Amino acid sequence: MIPDFLLNLLQKQYDTNTINEIIDGYKIKRKTTFRVNRLKVLDSYVLDELEKLNIKYQKYENLDNAYIIDIDAKELYNNDLVKKGYIYFQSISSMLPPYFLEPKEGETILDMCAAPGGKTICIGQLTNNLASITALEPNKIRFDRLKHNLDTQGVKAYILNQDATKLDDFFRFDKILLDAPCSGSGTINLDDSKQMKSFSLNLIKNSANLQEKLLDKALTILKPKSTMVYSTCSIIDLENELVINKLLKKHKCKIVPIEANYLPLLKSKIDGTLLVKPTELFEGFFIAKIYKN
Repeated sequence: MIPDFLLNLLQKQYDTNTINEIIDGYKIKRKTTFRVNRLKVLDSYVLDELEKLNIKYQKYENLDNAYIIDIDAKELYNNDLVKKGYIYFQSISSMLPPYFLEPKEGETILDMCAAPGGKTICIGQLTNNLASITALEPNKIRFDRLKHNLDTQGVKAYILNQDATKLDDFFRFDKILLDAPCSGSGTINLDDSKQMKSFSLNLIKNSANLQEKLLDKALTILKPKSTMVYSTCSIIDLENELVINKLLKKHKCKIVPIEANYLPLLKSKIDGTLLVKPTELFEGFFIAKIYKN
């Protein structure tokens, strides 16, 4: 059953039909998706290996190297496709922010909250390992996991065991990805008692406070005339639109509209930002692209 505080927050933001669709998304088991690591192999190699294993797959047409399979990811953990870094399991929603960032070879790029590394890996692959990527993670256990995943995937990055809010203001980056820590309100599984036990209104409020500090830092160290992407796996405005609006007022910034009509979208309170609805294929996700004047 959905917690009362969450239902109250949803009712302040969405109509009844939309809330019912969100709750349906919370109940359904999401499909398994992955990206092919083209730094190491061609798609055709991976697909041949899947066929040998009698694993059915489907290409996700809107992302170049993304695929959907009909088994749980755990069934492939001991396979060379995973162990050698030929593929990386990641939700489709989580793949989107690096693509909308549009990273380019030769740019200096910061991933502020990088662990476990999926988005850093995507940036490295999109730039053919020819960008100068810095990835931050303050938690030592998660930092070690980040390092392991980058090494396995063959992605080059400067990784720092550091809190992004404490990064020195003299740093400047061409592009920044801030996939901010959040409550995970877009990824809820109502049958997961452990997740539901830790999910609370305080978690949402504490996440929003941290997100404001992180976004403030990001907009401080982003170079003028440059863009960044802010994202969360939350569908609550306290962690998304309200955070963005506070910081846009403080910094000379504006929203860069993102067009993605192929996504199942909820109504965002900021035009040009994306609010992805939780479904069988997608986690609930918020994505904003910001330009610094």
